[in-house]
Amino acid sequence: MLSPQKKQRIINKFKTHAKDTGSAEVQIAILTEEIKELTKHLNAHKHDHSSRKGLLKKLGERRRLLRYLESDNPQSFEKLVAELKIKISRKKFEEPAEIIEKPVAAEPVKKQTEEK
Repeated sequence: MLSPQKKQRIINKFKTHAKDTGSAEVQIAILTEEIKELTKHLNAHKHDHSSRKGLLKKLGERRRLLRYLESDNPQSFEKLVAELKIKISRKKFEEPAEIIEKPVAAEPVKKQTEEK
């Protein structure tokens, strides 16, 4: 867990305006520091599964915030990723050059019951 002084230093470094404490940039920076601390803890305590679960939750939250920031403000996203040295592994899918249509399968033939 981050100390209040360390958290305040992160907020001051990444804030977007004077009273900013909750912008995506600040949240991502705080989560990144918490992730670093949890990673160090888990390297020493390999069987601490509850902390591992907390780490995975923080990673998911940071991933969602990064995805939002990338769509909302790409310049800020690029700057933040470079400054925090975050590896982005999500591949962007490109539109295929041409769309290949699959043939439509014929409807199955229904068996007719013989009537007597």
